[in-house]
Amino acid sequence: MDTGTTKMIARKEDGIGWMIFNQPDKLNAVSYDMWLAVPRIIADYEADPGVRVIVLAGAGDKAFVSGADISEFEQKRGTADAIKVYNEAGDHANAALINAAKPTIAMIRGYCIGGGLGIALTTDLRICGDTSTFAVPAAKLGLGYAYGGIKRLADVVGPSFAKEIFYTARQFTAEEARVMGLVNRIVPVAELEAYVRKYAATIAANAPLTVKAAKMAINAAMKDPDRRDLARVQEAVDVCFASDDYKEGRRAFMEKRKPAFKGR
Repeated sequence: MDTGTTKMIARKEDGIGWMIFNQPDKLNAVSYDMWLAVPRIIADYEADPGVRVIVLAGAGDKAFVSGADISEFEQKRGTADAIKVYNEAGDHANAALINAAKPTIAMIRGYCIGGGLGIALTTDLRICGDTSTFAVPAAKLGLGYAYGGIKRLADVVGPSFAKEIFYTARQFTAEEARVMGLVNRIVPVAELEAYVRKYAATIAANAPLTVKAAKMAINAAMKDPDRRDLARVQEAVDVCFASDDYKEGRRAFMEKRKPAFKGR
């Protein structure tokens, strides 16, 4: 698909919608036009029943995303009005990722820094290479982080580790990230893409409506009680039981064969 910029690559392969941050000469630092492309890509993948899983990755072998493209800050974030416009683009991109109904995976190779870590935290699962490093260097730059991004970090790693990440602004190893719960899996970097493809294929082979309903319920559980749409969650569960996939799952179990789910 046309992402609107060469700095973002979108391609579909074997049920996976790949979204690749493509600025390797700047360690895939995210520019304004890259932020704008994210909701377009996610909307396309959400509308395509052939896409079962969305995987985020960085081009090259040095970084997932190293943060925001600071070279743009003078022009794009130099005034209060410019900051507002820039932040809205980032907010819309993050919201598109957070609200995606389909499962999302961050495949992290190399640096995952600042805004890059923020992007990774919008995904459901994070799988990294054993040489990956993680940091939020805001305290070294004088940047302020809004509540939403910090809450996502604290929800994943807990308040104490979130404070350590922000207070020290240092880089953490892949193993430290695993201990904190920041990543789900560490894989030898040479095997990372093959592992993620296989992992995504495992998810893609399962019943899409069940996965969607589970994601909706888990996300609701992470919200404040007055913001949980439990009726919508129950509706998604009811759709599962009324689906052809539920029939197919039962039949496949009885016939001792692999089910062929259609997402309906």
